[in-house]
Amino acid sequence: MFNKIFKNIGPGTLVAAAFIGPGTVTVCTIAGANYGYSLLWAMLLSIFATIVLQEMAARLGLVTSKGLPEILRSAISNKLIRVVLIILVLAAIAVGNTAYEAGNISGGVLGLQIIFGEQWYFPLILGAIAFGLLFIGNYKILEKVLITLVVIMGISFIATAIAIGPDVTQVFKGLFTPQINSDNILTIVGLIGTTVVPYNLFLHASLVSEKWKQPSDLSAVRKDTVISVILGGLVSMCIIIAATALQETKVSSGTDIARALEPVFGTASTYVFSIGILAAGITSAITAPLAAAYVVKGCLGWKGTMKSWSFRAVWMIILSIGILFSSLGFKPLDIITFAQIANGLLLPIIAILLLWLVNQKLLGKYQNKTWQNAMAFVVIIIAIGLGAKTLLKVFEVI
Repeated sequence: MFNKIFKNIGPGTLVAAAFIGPGTVTVCTIAGANYGYSLLWAMLLSIFATIVLQEMAARLGLVTSKGLPEILRSAISNKLIRVVLIILVLAAIAVGNTAYEAGNISGGVLGLQIIFGEQWYFPLILGAIAFGLLFIGNYKILEKVLITLVVIMGISFIATAIAIGPDVTQVFKGLFTPQINSDNILTIVGLIGTTVVPYNLFLHASLVSEKWKQPSDLSAVRKDTVISVILGGLVSMCIIIAATALQETKVSSGTDIARALEPVFGTASTYVFSIGILAAGITSAITAPLAAAYVVKGCLGWKGTMKSWSFRAVWMIILSIGILFSSLGFKPLDIITFAQIANGLLLPIIAILLLWLVNQKLLGKYQNKTWQNAMAFVVIIIAIGLGAKTLLKVFEVI
């Protein structure tokens, strides 16, 4: 039974594992605690946008058997544009994931700390787990581990949401009644931005060819993408729903839910939610360096597999820096700010390029249909708005 499940689930689950990280847990917690069910529609919109973009990226990877950097390098004839784009991709993904990795590991550490108390060696333990799985260099093993972690994460957060006894009528109202104002706009941007992640597009395109080899497998790729992203979005929604129980409590992170639920639902709820946070940290601590390694490999034209030392060197550097920064409690704010600017620029650019690429002859009969272009256009408008708002937010801080 489990073998059949694993056989039919693929890179889409890794995409879900990547976007449900400590940052997502925090943003969803703040959304639920501050605005109740009213921002569930933003997560629903995020799921739609993510499915559209990830399907295009996965289709490109499947039909061409290449990663997005390789496709872009061969498709863009203008050398200057190609070089500028590669530099932007490297800055946003490689540098950005290096800056965010400390947060991924620290997020997982918080889950351990709630259960076992503070220990200085927790970042080393999580780093060692990520290192071991990445060093094996076996996609099938990595896939099964991450699927298992996503299942654990899903059960933890869904169980917590059910435990609070949500108001079903208000849940549906929040899903289908958009509310936007000056107070919640930044939280809306955060919810969409933490789900529609540029590095997932690169990760997905690269990993598709690890599992499927023929364009005729497109139906399986699409099914995997849609199911995985919907389940990932459902988990994020459950975090928002669980956090609605804390509307009278000041919260700043997912761990606040775990601590605040204990008086109401007992210590079991603390452990259940903490396990979810731990799983979220581990999955992101693995997928962020992996995505960066694929991006650097593609941008620089390296050959080889996940076991090649050039590939390993990239994720080793990113993981090591993440462990170091997490252990020291150091937050590289300047690097993170730079990465946010690069990502704010990259998302709309990549969305536009994806739409252009899936309408090229290189895809043959797998080019976009009119209805697919219409959906992609809507998502591009969202991406442009999100990118602009991200840049404005960053520059306001600066």
